[in-house]
Amino acid sequence: MRILLLAAALTAAPALAQNAAAPNPQIDYPGFQTLTASVAPKRAARLLAFTAFKAEAAKPDVLLLDARSADAFQRGHIKGAVNLPLTDFTADSLAAVIGANPDRAILIYCNNNFRNDAAPVRMKAAPLALNIQTFINLVGYGYPNVYELADVVDFNDPRVEWVKG
Repeated sequence: MRILLLAAALTAAPALAQNAAAPNPQIDYPGFQTLTASVAPKRAARLLAFTAFKAEAAKPDVLLLDARSADAFQRGHIKGAVNLPLTDFTADSLAAVIGANPDRAILIYCNNNFRNDAAPVRMKAAPLALNIQTFINLVGYGYPNVYELADVVDFNDPRVEWVKG
């Protein structure tokens, strides 16, 4: 059924495009594609195994950022994490959370870093994992020192230091 709906949508797309208004100057999809392509090699080099991730998180002035929803964060998160939902990312909100130093190390994790697939970390479709958008957004807003948890862990493992809300 989904394939049929997708096929219908793709068939209708050219007709819809002909009737579309001028592009919104506040949305730059080609710019997003360029940014995404430039971030890909950096992200590949910034994936940290769990033990390295935890060691980095323990260092002074390193920010452990949880970009999940405020509700999900309140229901559970890694100890020491600060919450700023991805949907709330703006230059001002990021500066307020990250601080004045754009070179500050920022560690990120998302739902797909947990094998539990239970609230508050329900698994997302792999190509849509929150880490991907969070990494791209942080670099796009001028924060070059982003590191991502590479491993899949159990939030019940005491080493994770999961804080239940």
